[in-house]
Amino acid sequence: MKPCISQATTMNAPLEADFKAYARGGWTQVELWLTKVEDYLRDHSTANLKALLAEHGLTPAAAAGQGGLLLSRGAERGVHWDLFRGRLALLQELGVPVLVVAVDFNRTLNEDDYPLAVASLAEAGELSGKHGVKLALEFQKGAAFCASLDTTLALIAQCRSPHVGVCLDLFHYYTGPSKFEDFAYLNRENLAWVQLCDLGGTPRELAGDADRIFPGEGDFQIGPILDHLGAIGYDGPVSLEVLNPSLWASPVDRVADFGHQATTRALGRWNDESGPDASGRGGR
Repeated sequence: MKPCISQATTMNAPLEADFKAYARGGWTQVELWLTKVEDYLRDHSTANLKALLAEHGLTPAAAAGQGGLLLSRGAERGVHWDLFRGRLALLQELGVPVLVVAVDFNRTLNEDDYPLAVASLAEAGELSGKHGVKLALEFQKGAAFCASLDTTLALIAQCRSPHVGVCLDLFHYYTGPSKFEDFAYLNRENLAWVQLCDLGGTPRELAGDADRIFPGEGDFQIGPILDHLGAIGYDGPVSLEVLNPSLWASPVDRVADFGHQATTRALGRWNDESGPDASGRGGR
């Protein structure tokens, strides 16, 4: 498995500062945050972005920040799907293979919502496949539906698209209703993306994104999960996603450096980072 960092971990820093800090911190893979990318592209070309990634030795392994695809209707649906189409074209141009999609079951559901979600997810998968992008559907602990790993995998199975898998975010796994036995339904084909963090000193029922901390600093039992992912053959990126305002207020170089150390320690024997130095320090 390969260490990766989400730009959500350094949300307040400019994109250029992100990339410079990531490279200095030893990262080689990045999960792009789409609104940051789109802000950058207001004044720069896609070619500029590709050159900046190459300059810092970064591979854009995924992108995140897409929502509104499953239950939106009418004019609202048109807005979300137009944005989605444009983002797929951008990701294809950048060579980004995975797009993380948030579930939008954030209200009381009616009987029409579930079949609509299945049909919408299948349609989204068909469209993303044409652009060479796999969708990673992220379950969220507070959702009215798809709050757990097993339910989300069931929805993905029903949409019957090879271009849709699950995003396994350890925060939502541990603080939501998921169970370890849900991993029995996970395989290399339906696991599209993995996000890593930890939580300490906060009741799971009360935990929010701002309570995320670096892996290994809290209570999550990360090792057994990585062992299971390794057993099913997952060898893709594991992305550090810590949406903590305290980190956002810290120097980006420090966050990138300490985050890389924490992630490589958490991965342990599963760390498959390539480069001149297996620790990812790039010979510094």
